[in-house]
Amino acid sequence: MELLRHLLGALTANRDPGPFALLRREGADHLDVLTGDVEVASRLADIPLPPGPAGPRTLALVPFRQIVERGFACVDDGAPLECLRVNGHERVPLPAALAALPAGAVTATGGRFDIGDERYAEIVGEVLRDEIGRGEGANFVIHRTYTASIAGPPLTAALTALRRLLTGERGAYWTFLVHTGTRILVGATPERHVSVDAGLVQMNPISGTHRLPASGPDRDALLRFLADRKEIDELFMVLDEELKMMARVAEHGGQVLGPYLKEMSHLVHTEYLLAGRGRLDVREVLRETMFAPTVTGSPLENAFRVIARHEGRGRRYYAGVLALLGRDEAGAQTLDAPILIRTAEISPGGDLRVPVGATLVRHSTPAGETAETHTKAAGVLTALGLRPPATGAALASGAVRDVAAPVGAGVPLGADPEIAAVLAGRNLGLARFWMAERAPAPNPGPGLAGRSALVVDGEDTFTGMLAHQLRALGLTVTVRPWHSAGDTARFDLVVPGPGPGDPTVHADPRMAAMRGVVADLLARRRPMLAICLGHQLLAGLLGLRLRRREATYQGLAREIDLFGHRRRVGFYSTFTAEFDQDEILTPHGVVQLARDPAGVRDPAGVRDPAGNPDDRRDEAVHALRGPTFAGLQFHPESVLSLDGHEVLRDLLTDLLLVPVRLA
Repeated sequence: MELLRHLLGALTANRDPGPFALLRREGADHLDVLTGDVEVASRLADIPLPPGPAGPRTLALVPFRQIVERGFACVDDGAPLECLRVNGHERVPLPAALAALPAGAVTATGGRFDIGDERYAEIVGEVLRDEIGRGEGANFVIHRTYTASIAGPPLTAALTALRRLLTGERGAYWTFLVHTGTRILVGATPERHVSVDAGLVQMNPISGTHRLPASGPDRDALLRFLADRKEIDELFMVLDEELKMMARVAEHGGQVLGPYLKEMSHLVHTEYLLAGRGRLDVREVLRETMFAPTVTGSPLENAFRVIARHEGRGRRYYAGVLALLGRDEAGAQTLDAPILIRTAEISPGGDLRVPVGATLVRHSTPAGETAETHTKAAGVLTALGLRPPATGAALASGAVRDVAAPVGAGVPLGADPEIAAVLAGRNLGLARFWMAERAPAPNPGPGLAGRSALVVDGEDTFTGMLAHQLRALGLTVTVRPWHSAGDTARFDLVVPGPGPGDPTVHADPRMAAMRGVVADLLARRRPMLAICLGHQLLAGLLGLRLRRREATYQGLAREIDLFGHRRRVGFYSTFTAEFDQDEILTPHGVVQLARDPAGVRDPAGVRDPAGNPDDRRDEAVHALRGPTFAGLQFHPESVLSLDGHEVLRDLLTDLLLVPVRLA
């Protein structure tokens, strides 16, 4: 442990130890010590990853503002992309590291949130009403920051906090301290964002927060948490959003594994694991997955606009990632990138920042989300002496073991048979397409092999998942953004896809462009499958009424009657078309409608913003089909659509067997 002794000796002698990092990764029995020089990169592609023997090469601190690389909105605070180029690495057994780290007291003063509880609750209410309630997305994460001042040397305080996190926190994906000379980051993050090892890409969406009682885990309370509709929907929505990312970086998209419990000292979360094979440079994987929906929202691009509108300030490193890039024994690139949450940033002058956020969904309440930010801050604030530690009863529970205790000494809560059964039961309504490992060869439907499809992205990367499903049916697929749809004539099928916003606002450039694509396809009688926003625009052009739902259908699975077949499908919608008959005669022929009958109570339990049941099952049109086109309000590609792949196969078989009439 020569490097660690050198670092700690320099601090004792009041010398600058230079840049370094201390990392304990999940399941490891040691602490990785990294030393090197720091340089600033402007782009993720500029992060150094030189060849050489196996091991870590660079540890990058990726700030939230780096999203400007993808052209997304953010309040640019100028936080730099700092890279620790590793020239020294050792592994220190955990007991030896704990014995060497300082164990004294940490003193911090002036602790408070930069946004008080009352104002934060107001912001939550505004996002629920003005963003989710108006179709801007399914969920959004809004943060606030706990600030304080550290008394004494900041680096000593951070090392003390690290030791406390190593001994007092459990279940962290990474427990770490990074010192660059310009800032210190110390924390225990529960969540892997993305990793790459031997071509295997993995992501780990985590959502749902259950605070453990001071007396220790309460089985009945945990079961109530696992049955909470808000918590279930929240995890499903981020699962869908990370599947969109996996669709961009894995050759056949991601396979869903889980769900599991993520058990920590103060909290229990629920999580899934996504896995797929990919060949991209790991820096491109980082770029294509900026940033996790668990800390931003969905759809992703619009989430950044919503965050900028309602936060009005930069996030610095909160919701960014640490990224450890290296090489394996074969010389292939490796990546391990946890999300920067449950993390304190400390300046050289002792200014402390602990940012935390809450995920807002249609079931959220301002009071509940405000309380959640306190819960999420507790672990790091405890390590910094700003909160009392967990009681002996909580730490002595059978589910908790000391970080240095033998593996298997604790009994995970997820091993309880009833809890395990509840977790497994969550998958019963999810799409089999995403739960199984998919073969590279497609399984085409009748008449679909070799046909071509253009998917027009209305600014929701569900289109990436849709492309994988279409390819699995034997089609060749091209995806283009709404502003560059180009010539559609050479494709056998065009799919005007999903996107956020109000389809009745004709002046919106995106709505105008997407409507133009749909109108052109109608006029030329070209085969078209319109989904979500595309469906709404198609319905409007066919003469159906469009209205905004009083209770949104964001992240909602429902069983519907789809032209005589019962199908369970997933919705992400605030607007809907409606009509009072099952057919409508249009200039483009007779159109059949799959719709809800009026006056029938909604069995999905959807509630309006006041918490009352929404009984307005008044002719909402879930799907339509005409001579050369079909429209779906739901998302057949969503993990919530149990029958989505079958719906696509059946509709496309009908559409593409119809002789095409050229204009």
